[in-house]
Amino acid sequence: MIKPEFPKDQVRIKQAGSVNKVFCIIRKKWLVLTPEEWVRQNILQFLLLQKDYPASLIAVEKEIKLGELKKRADIVVYDRTSEPWMIIECKEMNVNLSQKTIEQILRYHISLPASFLIISNGSYTFGFEKVEGRFMEINSFPDFKK
Repeated sequence: MIKPEFPKDQVRIKQAGSVNKVFCIIRKKWLVLTPEEWVRQNILQFLLLQKDYPASLIAVEKEIKLGELKKRADIVVYDRTSEPWMIIECKEMNVNLSQKTIEQILRYHISLPASFLIISNGSYTFGFEKVEGRFMEINSFPDFKK
């Protein structure tokens, strides 16, 4: 299991009427603060501030096609050649990370073959690296190769 330390007080939140909003540092806009969005934004802050991943190589809610279906991967990190390097699937904290979550990210991997797959609900984070055609569990986010 991976235990990312989310940067304290980095996620910007504001009240807009009766709705809480959060600023997405990648999409550069205010979004409704849902429990899943909280997890996504904290992971983005972690990637940018703790792991020094380049913001220009991160896509949020990246649309992918699975046959006739259109789905959205929560976070996709690309390498310097614009190839998918990591897919991250976020769930809200009260959602258990299960076989269903793993199957979901593996389906995304069909359209976006990446070396790393990460699933997180903010409390628990699991990661996998593809090595010789098989996914092996990892215990930390990989460093981004400059």
